[in-house]
Amino acid sequence: MIERNLFGKEHDLFRETVRRFIEDEIAPYHAQWERDGCVPRDLWRKAGAAGLLGCSIPEAYGGSGADHLFNFALVEEFGRSGFSGPGFSVHNEMVMPYILAFGTEEQKRRWLPPMVSGDVVGAIGMTEPHAGSDLQSIRTRAVRDGDDYVINGQKVFISNGQLCDMIVLAAKTDLGAKRGGISLFIVEATRAGFVRGRRLEKLGMKAQDTSELFFENVRVPASNLLGPEHGGFKLLMKNLAQERLTQAIRSAAVVEAVLQSTIEYAAERKMFEQTLADFQNTQFKLAEIKTEVTAGRIFVDKCIELFLQGKLDGTDAAMVKLWMANLHCRVVDDCLQMFGGWGYMWEYPIARAYADARVVRIAGGSVEVMKQIIGRSLFEPKKR
Repeated sequence: MIERNLFGKEHDLFRETVRRFIEDEIAPYHAQWERDGCVPRDLWRKAGAAGLLGCSIPEAYGGSGADHLFNFALVEEFGRSGFSGPGFSVHNEMVMPYILAFGTEEQKRRWLPPMVSGDVVGAIGMTEPHAGSDLQSIRTRAVRDGDDYVINGQKVFISNGQLCDMIVLAAKTDLGAKRGGISLFIVEATRAGFVRGRRLEKLGMKAQDTSELFFENVRVPASNLLGPEHGGFKLLMKNLAQERLTQAIRSAAVVEAVLQSTIEYAAERKMFEQTLADFQNTQFKLAEIKTEVTAGRIFVDKCIELFLQGKLDGTDAAMVKLWMANLHCRVVDDCLQMFGGWGYMWEYPIARAYADARVVRIAGGSVEVMKQIIGRSLFEPKKR
């Protein structure tokens, strides 16, 4: 077994806190939340009290100022648990980093402390019915009107959409721009004209609320602009590497957990007067999976190191996301096959893992877009 050297004892202690939280506050209720299509709001405050939100946010803004490995440890433990309901990673790895990196001092002091405590839930508003991976094609508009912007448009597939108190929203502010022309805004859910649409019923991740959001003449002050006007596209590109790394980290944890549960099942399952594990086909298939999962883990950990050093570029993030997304779906499918008919039953965690897996080849940029990013990089002029 290849030893991991990224995490220290303090991270291991934090993992124990996360595992206890999952065992006490999530595991007993997750099946009901899947039926509800949403986790309860109180879970966010409990997570904040347990120190699971905004671990790396500086103390000046309500966080503990811990290194980012604590956030990644949280992603891993939730991935291993198989419980995908709480949308903590969107809140931690997408919304708060935008505010911390690009927000004014006033914006950071207003929003980050209640997000760390769980009193404010964040969402990110990028995807639209006609613009998913192609962010430059978004149609939501923000028009300057005196000291305000007036926003009109629609977003879809928004995680935390039913619970969110604020949205980091991407909107067009320069319709004539061929590239860019996008700005980011902090939009409070209490603003007149903001309407939550239906909670969408999904193939997987059934306990995580995913919604349509509508903006009908929503008026926000110019002080809600996040970063420079028309500069939103560049800001989005800067943070997408972190988002894609986070998805790869979760995938690595999921496939490791699925592989282990399959090994345990194969060792116990009786077939033709022997165990499933006694068959050469089982051993060979699991040997292949183990090798690929280990290679994926090494790749992910190297990208984590690069991220911590500020050296993870968009191409590396695209490659690790592409590799782990494809591996995630393939491993879960191959492992479910070994469970036979039981693998198709929702009461078995492998069934939930199968349903939850498919989105990883779509979310955060489809695998086809990752290939495009990687392919273009092969022909770009080398920096001297």
